[in-house]
Amino acid sequence: MQGRPLEGMQVPHAASPRLLISRMSAIGDTVLTLPVLCALRRAFPQAFIAWVVERAAAPMLHNHDCLNELIVLPRLWFKSPLEIWRFRSRLRALRIDATIDPQSITKTAIACWLSGARRRIGFEGHYGKEASRWLNNERLVHRQPHITDRSLELLEPLGVQPGPAEFRIPHNAKAEATIASYLNGVRLESGFAIVNPGARWDSKLWPSDRYVHVVRDLAGSFGLRSIAVWAGDRERAWAEEIVQAAPDATLLAPPTDLYELTALLRRARIFVGSDTGPMHTAAAVGTPCVAMYGTTRPEDCGPYGPQHIALQARYDDGSRSERRRATNDAMCLITAEQVLAACHEILSRKCQPRAAA
Repeated sequence: MQGRPLEGMQVPHAASPRLLISRMSAIGDTVLTLPVLCALRRAFPQAFIAWVVERAAAPMLHNHDCLNELIVLPRLWFKSPLEIWRFRSRLRALRIDATIDPQSITKTAIACWLSGARRRIGFEGHYGKEASRWLNNERLVHRQPHITDRSLELLEPLGVQPGPAEFRIPHNAKAEATIASYLNGVRLESGFAIVNPGARWDSKLWPSDRYVHVVRDLAGSFGLRSIAVWAGDRERAWAEEIVQAAPDATLLAPPTDLYELTALLRRARIFVGSDTGPMHTAAAVGTPCVAMYGTTRPEDCGPYGPQHIALQARYDDGSRSERRRATNDAMCLITAEQVLAACHEILSRKCQPRAAA
């Protein structure tokens, strides 16, 4: 597959365009945008491709084999004139031809505009927000609801037919060795489940006592112990509740950075949790997921691929701010029995398909 030469460009530069992806925040959304990078590399093997990201999500992109340059920015960089000037100088030096803005909000569109690129591709309509409506000069109305599919639609002006979605999250040798040593120490090399009781939004939380039912059943039905993962003191407390209630079925994960968490997720047989960065990372590295939804929708941001199961009993609508501040009542409508049925369906499959990682 080859992309169409960028309009108005001179050969040979048309075959090796200089491209910038601007997707800055949310680890899960960054993961779900990785197929854009992989599709661009397949279409333009000789292209220079850069990505602008904020620091929290950067580990998902470090050393990605489809990426030439990663530009990592501090949070709120766009409120500092000095940071903006430094960033502009760095971007202009890259001589970018076209930008792709899957996030299409003010800060991502500013980055595209600061690059000096003649073509700045983003969204029109519902997903073209804030100042992106004026800063991006080629805007598309999405057709597909899922963030991965609609992000790939932005490649159409470049003549790119995306093909199957690939993520190719990089392996980190040090993190892989650390996790291998940990699993050997707890004697879980042969397989385990991961449960993730935490979430940044309280409205995404599923009750900890229901995770206890899940881990007990996984141990009893499949001989599969679970590792409860966490980030920060609040999530650790929830993970510890599960371990204390079901010590024979669950282990508390050690402290992990994103590289180590990714290495752990690669080795799991199944992941159970809500709509979070760890869930999307698990799906991207090929681990089957059972994911619960309340204030977000699986059709928009479900685990990507047919091997996963997303559960939703009710959708609590509203603005992003309203949904973030909502209660977790919609999540509480999902029963432990429903989650266990999904786990049994996945684990009973004779051959669990693996996603392109």
